[in-house]
Amino acid sequence: MSATAPEHYLAEFTRVEAILPGRRLPWLTRARKEALAHFAQAGFPTLRQEDWKYTNVAALERNRFAVSPQHPDDALNAAVSVQIEMLALPDTHLLVFVNGRHQPQWSHLGALPSGVTLTSLAAALEREPELLEDLICRRAHNYPSGFAALNAAFMADGAYIRLAAGAALENPIHLLFLATEPGLVTHPRNVVIAEEGSRVAIVEHHAGTNGLTYSTNTLTDIIAARDAQVEHHKLQQESLKAFHIASVNVDQQHGSRFASSSFALGGELARVDINVGLNAEHTECTLNGLYMTGGRQHVDHHTRIDHTKPHGKSREFYKGVLTGASRAVFNGKVVVHPDAQQTDANQSNRNLLLSENAEVDTKPQLEIYADNVKCSHGATVGQLDADQIYYLRSRGVDDISARALLTFAFAEDVVERLSLAPLRSRLEKLLLGQLPEQVKELL
Repeated sequence: MSATAPEHYLAEFTRVEAILPGRRLPWLTRARKEALAHFAQAGFPTLRQEDWKYTNVAALERNRFAVSPQHPDDALNAAVSVQIEMLALPDTHLLVFVNGRHQPQWSHLGALPSGVTLTSLAAALEREPELLEDLICRRAHNYPSGFAALNAAFMADGAYIRLAAGAALENPIHLLFLATEPGLVTHPRNVVIAEEGSRVAIVEHHAGTNGLTYSTNTLTDIIAARDAQVEHHKLQQESLKAFHIASVNVDQQHGSRFASSSFALGGELARVDINVGLNAEHTECTLNGLYMTGGRQHVDHHTRIDHTKPHGKSREFYKGVLTGASRAVFNGKVVVHPDAQQTDANQSNRNLLLSENAEVDTKPQLEIYADNVKCSHGATVGQLDADQIYYLRSRGVDDISARALLTFAFAEDVVERLSLAPLRSRLEKLLLGQLPEQVKELL
């Protein structure tokens, strides 16, 4: 009889424990084992849990992924170098991870200003573990799912970004996570600490070799101190046979500004949770997203914005384009706590279904416990507008081209909101690449 999922990962932990970073830190060893014990008891989420009722992870659970590469880094070949060159964004500080491990030979950090630390999490755990102990241990006993517990147990590498007070990066940081080995699960852990008045923009980019089956289970923690400005942009281009589970947790302090965008294009099954706490006065956050699915893909976005103090402002705008027999889930919750007077919150989710078998489950939510607020939310699900198609047809555009143009315009509405020119240009090329040649000539 084959081992259950908890039995498999318990055995994997025994196999790799000695090579995990920070193994000489008693507090980290204790945190890893507590997280593993939690997973052994809780397991993977099921459809009986409210937050997972539309997303079945049974296919992921059936796989017995290895938690460390089976081949040494020196087995990486020239094809990987070509992939990285194609995926790297221009004019960025590039940090590359292949199969869950930092690759300095392909990373190009460039000149970093004073007060900016950009390195791998494994290196940070060796050099300054005291700066990470509180952040990592505070999540003990508070895992929203078995995936979070697995990440805590097996995290081996990721990005460590710290900006001192007043420090600013003019060019964005590009964190490129590339999967090239089948049957592997990686657990990247990224930590971003932006101290008072600092400023940074980050692109977290996940990609994989086409046709490979593997799994990514990533967690990103962001702390934005007083008056800090942080942008976090996530581009998910995994293999269409891959699994992608991600969480982004944000703690905002007085006067801070946080902007997020999430672009989900790949993966057989993908789930992203974004949790933002506006934990002081005069904070602002913006969450934008675009998911485009086809075949039998399943993409799930769960977001939660907690307004806990007065004078907070949040804006959320997500769009989805679905074809084939694909399915998408959007669950966006905004909670206005009793002390959060004069909150200004707006949330919108719009979906375009291009086939009869495509399906979307959308659930925008507002929970308001304060009486002096301005809040709104809404969702739409529909097909292409027949009048708009007729208008284009009347101007000599054939039916296929008219539909493609309208779909492009629908998706481009999210892309053009991006402030980062390199990422905006890359996404526009990806969108254009899906259009027929005759349509490209019209643009």
